Amino acid sequence: MLRSHTCGELTLNNINEKITLCGWVQKSRKMGHITFIDLRDRYGITQLVHEGDLNGSSEIYGGFFSRENVLQVTGIVRERSNKNKNLPTGDIEILLANNQIRLVSPSKTPPFTIEDQSDGGDELRMKYRFLDLRRNKVKNNLFLRHRIALETRKYLDELNFIEVETPVLIKSTPEGARDFVVPSRMHPGQFYALPQSPQTFKQLLMVSGFDRYYQIVKCFRDEDLRADRQPEFTQIDCEMSFVEEDDIIETFEGLTKHLFQKIKQITLPAIPRLTYQECIESYGSDKPDIRFGMKITSLNHFSRGKDFKLFQDAEEIAGICVQGWSEIPRSKMDDLSAFVKAQHAGLPGLVFVKCLEGNAYKSTVDKFFTQEELQKWAHTLSGDSGDLLILSSGGKGAVLKALGNLRLKIAEEMGLRKKDEFACLWVTNFPLLEWNEGDPNLPDSYKGRWVAKHHPFTSPKKEDLGLLSTDPGKVRASAYDLVINGVEIGGGSIRIHERDLQEQMFQTLGFEKEEAQSQFGFLMHAFEFGAPPHGGIAFGFDRLCALFGGSDSIRDFIAFPKNNSGRDVMMDSPSQISDEQKSELKLATLNPNN
Repeated sequence: MLRSHTCGELTLNNINEKITLCGWVQKSRKMGHITFIDLRDRYGITQLVHEGDLNGSSEIYGGFFSRENVLQVTGIVRERSNKNKNLPTGDIEILLANNQIRLVSPSKTPPFTIEDQSDGGDELRMKYRFLDLRRNKVKNNLFLRHRIALETRKYLDELNFIEVETPVLIKSTPEGARDFVVPSRMHPGQFYALPQSPQTFKQLLMVSGFDRYYQIVKCFRDEDLRADRQPEFTQIDCEMSFVEEDDIIETFEGLTKHLFQKIKQITLPAIPRLTYQECIESYGSDKPDIRFGMKITSLNHFSRGKDFKLFQDAEEIAGICVQGWSEIPRSKMDDLSAFVKAQHAGLPGLVFVKCLEGNAYKSTVDKFFTQEELQKWAHTLSGDSGDLLILSSGGKGAVLKALGNLRLKIAEEMGLRKKDEFACLWVTNFPLLEWNEGDPNLPDSYKGRWVAKHHPFTSPKKEDLGLLSTDPGKVRASAYDLVINGVEIGGGSIRIHERDLQEQMFQTLGFEKEEAQSQFGFLMHAFEFGAPPHGGIAFGFDRLCALFGGSDSIRDFIAFPKNNSGRDVMMDSPSQISDEQKSELKLATLNPNN
């Protein structure tokens, strides 16, 4: 070994020992004939002290002690006179001499400072990601990621899950988003696809008798990007046989509690469950943030018949109560109305009611509604003096979604969405299908047909099976999502394990029989050989890491992420390939400008 210790472990117990360290120069400062150097490795920082001059060292990138030079040093541990209580090694320093310092590798001047608060922008730091990873903030994110993976494996291993790797080069099958495809040289004109998930393979493992499977696995989706999406991402992917919905929820509620206890030292209570319909009607979202109130409540039953056209012609009238906001100015109300109109074209402006002392109310619709009627609104919305009631009207779906977005915006402004507070929720009873009017993340061929809310292998609720052929939109799925702080962290379902039902599902989704056989015949064939009832779940591993790390972006917890355009600016990919490669793959010469 080139070192006897790391830069994070020496203490007063090592006084007078001769030790050897290796690491990067964090910074140096000269005081007369004494030079102090902070040497850094992944374990921490140790202060070095050199007394005197270094002969000839100034010719090499500004000297031995220039920032980010890699050094090997040998010296004697001594107690520091000015101790640094912020460092684990702050009680000691290493006394060096000229012949005890070796420049292992010089460094050019970095394009940004390698410190917790760097002066480099996102794109610059991504271009030099190998330098960005030296910063404590980024380095610690990867340590957190490692710990979460380790604790996940420990928990699942205790429950007899087996980790099985599944193929990365697979058949292109429609699961929701667009596939990344890979041309085959040995089979000209044919393509592999990168898996959006190991879904069919883990079902086949259940048919094979592997009872309990898991995998921390890379997945790929060619879809539009945002802070919590990357073209390649990681899942904790799991499947179980001979189980029902409650069994899976209880097993992975256990995993969730285990991770919170081990990673955050938080003991979670029992995680509540809400149906999809309850979530939409109370929060305007199927992944609600329940850290705060402001539940949406319908006011249909006593808000009509008052010559107020916006309400009279509306399908839905609903509102929320914002505690302590009765003093906001009119300009703030205008901003909130503009926010809703910008996100939901066609919705009219909002109605505001200020709850004053003594059961008095001041509203933007005073000439249409009496004080008694405004009091009914306040009572229904649980409004009290000092609170603000906000009402919206229009189509039911649009109103609920608008108020759902509005409650998140207001909660953000009020500081109610705290990074160190966590509220978990199971969402159940999802619709099995949804009608696609033109989702930009789906191929154009899927427009104007039913698509699976989760994926085409999700089992319908047994009591809704009869509706699959008569009223598909009313069929509920045996599906469940884990939502934490308004973010979907995991989702899964009981799977179809009967060939006849799977064929019916494909037919409902608009697959021709030959098409279904071509794409999924291997799975339906396997169902003919004793397929057990089974189901599973997948956790978004990157999202889970970001949640525990208090970040909105999963990029902070991926060693080498893509930018918002899906590019790796460090490697400059995607990129063109040579004409020779295109020829080998039997691809026509592509014009990059077309």
